[in-house]
Amino acid sequence: MAIVGKSAAQKSVSEGPAVAVLAVISICHMLNDIIQSLIMAIYPMLKTAFHLDFSQIGLITFTFQCTASLLQPVVGHYTDRNPTPYSLVAGMGSSLIGLLLMAVASSYAMVLAAAALIGMGSSVFHPESSRVARLASGGRHGLAQSVFQVGGNFGTAIGPLLAAFIVLPHGQTSLAWFSGVALLAMVLLGGIGSWYGKALKVDGETPVKESEALAEVVRGKVGRSIAILMALTVSKHFYLVSITSFYTFYLIHTFELSVKSAQLYLFIFLGAVVAGTVIGGPIGDRIGTRRVIWWSILGVLPFTLILPYADLTWTAVLSVIIGLILASAFPAILVYAQGLIPGRVGMVAGLFFGLAFGIAGIGAAVLGWIADLTSISFVYHICAFLPALGLLAAFLPEMAPSKRPRRRK
Repeated sequence: MAIVGKSAAQKSVSEGPAVAVLAVISICHMLNDIIQSLIMAIYPMLKTAFHLDFSQIGLITFTFQCTASLLQPVVGHYTDRNPTPYSLVAGMGSSLIGLLLMAVASSYAMVLAAAALIGMGSSVFHPESSRVARLASGGRHGLAQSVFQVGGNFGTAIGPLLAAFIVLPHGQTSLAWFSGVALLAMVLLGGIGSWYGKALKVDGETPVKESEALAEVVRGKVGRSIAILMALTVSKHFYLVSITSFYTFYLIHTFELSVKSAQLYLFIFLGAVVAGTVIGGPIGDRIGTRRVIWWSILGVLPFTLILPYADLTWTAVLSVIIGLILASAFPAILVYAQGLIPGRVGMVAGLFFGLAFGIAGIGAAVLGWIADLTSISFVYHICAFLPALGLLAAFLPEMAPSKRPRRRK
């Protein structure tokens, strides 16, 4: 399967976004995250089948998060130095094996091994596919990252629905039916690998040419800027996990909604997150990623402070505003960070995607512990102040907005 020929690869790198490549890599991100979210969604079934306690459930998450988050910067660092166009296929192959193993697992140890394999597949997919998106951006890096990341958002939202309507009614072995998802992704990624190999030969984003971006920043500020971006990522994902993990419980506790109604409100919030991811990158291309980071983290603070005191209608409205604004940050953060460290696209992507994965797991555990000690309402009172960390964006050096490449006549 060949998505784009050599001349088309050269055109996409030098003249404008390779739309077909961006669409395919976004679809593959969706398929990858469907597999991930399926595993999380079947925890109740695994708990019953293997008589697990909550600590053992937590260990499954810990195993997945360790392989999915800690390995990502390592994979990115290696592939920055040794580009491997078909590693995406191998990574998805690891997820396929993990999915099949989970379907037939007859012991807790097999469940842990399956979770580790799926995490390993994810650790390869995210840094390398982020690099593909940047290669296909044609200079519009924010747009490319938004398109790429929105696929993952869709996958994360779809996975629990598939688990509810297919896996839970038909049992653990029905997970094997989703091997078709992984196989489809492997076929598509084979085509991406072919394009990727050709694009590497004509890529204009070598460490030498990318040095222009670094010239705008004093080298001594790079480490500090990366630390600030990581702190902002922690703030963003800690708040997001308070919604994705506990929003339905908050609505049920505070407004006495049914589970079904609460899930509808969560779906509305997730829709706003998708929309925010889509708009964040292109806006960053036009006005500069630093401004988007500043606005999307600190700008959401008034709305998070009001949320714990709002009635049901305003809670729904505020959750949409919060999701829309906050989700626009991550594409901008990733593009800004990649501009700070030329030639380390994979390592930077792995670092920030890995951090996002890790914070999601840690945040859910910490906030759950706080909710048990106090109340679910108290969680939202303390999380409301997290966006105040957006003040750190004031210490980020200003970088020029991305310039659209001129088309050759």
